[in-house]
Amino acid sequence: MQFGAAIFGPEGLRITDWERAYFREYGPFGFILFARNIDTPDQVRRLCDDLRAAAGHDAVILIDQEGGRVQRLRAPHWRQWLPPLEQMQIATDPIRALWLRYRLIAAELRDVGIDTNCAPIADITARLTHLFLRNRCYGDDAVTVMDASRAVSDAHLAGGVLPVIKHIPGHGRASVDSHKDLPRVTAARSDLEAQDFVPFKALSDLPMGMTAHIVFEDIDDSAPATTSRVMMDLIRNDIGFNGLLMTDDIGMEALSGDVAQRSRASIAAGCDVILHCCGDAAEIVQVGQAAGQMSDAAQSRADAALMMRKTPMPVDISALSEEFDHLLGAGAE
Repeated sequence: MQFGAAIFGPEGLRITDWERAYFREYGPFGFILFARNIDTPDQVRRLCDDLRAAAGHDAVILIDQEGGRVQRLRAPHWRQWLPPLEQMQIATDPIRALWLRYRLIAAELRDVGIDTNCAPIADITARLTHLFLRNRCYGDDAVTVMDASRAVSDAHLAGGVLPVIKHIPGHGRASVDSHKDLPRVTAARSDLEAQDFVPFKALSDLPMGMTAHIVFEDIDDSAPATTSRVMMDLIRNDIGFNGLLMTDDIGMEALSGDVAQRSRASIAAGCDVILHCCGDAAEIVQVGQAAGQMSDAAQSRADAALMMRKTPMPVDISALSEEFDHLLGAGAE
């Protein structure tokens, strides 16, 4: 089956008749869930089943379950997590604690039918990193972030959940929120290659990645990475990322034009899939028309990603949770 080159956020807690009909016609690669789509575990399971049935294939279902501020599954049904950077700072054996955290998160996701998480964040936090991102990161140096991102990815894959590495090729130097404005990074390419690009290059084998809506002025000062052919070539050839590449949310205000124009520009630049999150029906149609069906190359990368979606390796979740709590409790003393 040739997938539609889009991932859509549904409108609410249940699939609508319009969504069912449109998703059946278009066959999107997948879906992404937000707080508006989450109530109880049984409700999430039904929604996931209905979305996949409408798409006509075992579609990936994504979520942003980083923990901390960006956490769609919350109490009382799911565990509350510290911001990642805070956990890294207080845990004894922080890399092991990070693996445990995301192996437990993977178990929570699989239990309700979600099979893809938008993590790890391989961005490196810095002095000017905007607050919307800073405590979502794992560290302020390339080696720490590289090791942490690998642990996060391995934990997801062991738990049967596909990781999505973000935000390629690096969001840490952005001093404005790309949800609201277009960040411009003035750092020299040599500095970016020595620092920001390093974790992404080390994890270029991951199945899926998400772009950064950022202009890197020393490389291409005319367009953000998501819509820049120059930056897409850098991501593919210099960083060496061979996985399925999706945009960050196409509705973010860092991008110019309407969602159809943004989608066409992203596909033309080299993105494989458009991520559209808000659930607006009119915009969904516009994005679907602009994105069309996956190219043969994108379809091949999508198939390769799906091949990495495995049955979880059996583990004692209680024992992992106990170890995790010990590492954080000892680190907080």
